[in-house]
Amino acid sequence: MASSIVLPVVLAFVLKLLLQPVVRLLERVHLPRALGVLLPILLVVAVLVGLVAALSGPAATWAERLPQGIPRLETHLVVLKSPIQALQKFIQQVEEIADNPGQKGSTVSIRSDLGLTGALFSGTRAVLDGLFTTVLVLYFLMVSGDTFLRRFVEILPRLSEKRQAVDISQQIEGDVSAYLVTITGMNAAVGIATAAAMYLCGLGDPLLWGATAFLLNYIPILGPLFGMSIFVLAGMLTFDSLLWALLPAALYFGIHLVEGETLTPMLLARRFTLNPVLVILSLVFWFWMWGVPGAILAVPVLAIVKIICDRLRPLKALGHLLEG
Repeated sequence: MASSIVLPVVLAFVLKLLLQPVVRLLERVHLPRALGVLLPILLVVAVLVGLVAALSGPAATWAERLPQGIPRLETHLVVLKSPIQALQKFIQQVEEIADNPGQKGSTVSIRSDLGLTGALFSGTRAVLDGLFTTVLVLYFLMVSGDTFLRRFVEILPRLSEKRQAVDISQQIEGDVSAYLVTITGMNAAVGIATAAAMYLCGLGDPLLWGATAFLLNYIPILGPLFGMSIFVLAGMLTFDSLLWALLPAALYFGIHLVEGETLTPMLLARRFTLNPVLVILSLVFWFWMWGVPGAILAVPVLAIVKIICDRLRPLKALGHLLEG
């Protein structure tokens, strides 16, 4: 119920860990902290807005191709003819409801005072509200620096507890920041490689597929699996031959295999490892709580919990349970 407030705050905290190294680098060149904080935040917002603007057109084109591509899917997947016919019927019903929102007898209806445009605007407004709250909290969180940590250390009664609090804070910032920077760099490499592979195999709209691979790779295990299904569907909507239709998914799987099973574990193994079963449970739980943003935040949150448990003696058993 409180996700509209809690989610932007948690997202701002995680983004702070990601952008903190950039802010410190700008401080070393004697840039004022307020300006050094504002620049990376504006850069992130500009990249997000640019991606949305660049990808909205190709995404809409592929969405329009889906109903017309149903016969092609039937040709490739004869075994799944009945489910595909059911999907086609469902898409037609949705289109009819969207065209005639006030039609009586519809099993699904859109509020007459909003309509389809109003519903889409309402969802967009919610996203913009969350983005504004995240940026606002992130800015003041980064401008304040270590103020909260200093005040927290000051109220602790014992010197050992003060040192422990500083140690936990530094390890969280170091490990999670390194994780986020590494994952972002590897995801960017995966996105570039995927875009190049889709361009070479003739799928079209390489920027769209590269951005899709980049974003899905933030969700361990489940993201690449969902990406495989997307590329299988896109290939079947594009190519007549079943072999060529499966080629985009095969290329994406090969790229993910090299990155997910070799490069990223090698780079992150020195920082921490997490129990894969608990990673899956964390993904399921946070996706249920907050949707896709929750799934993206699941691993950083689990890593923070593990670092805290490893440093607090009463919770060391839980930290050992979280170990990969």
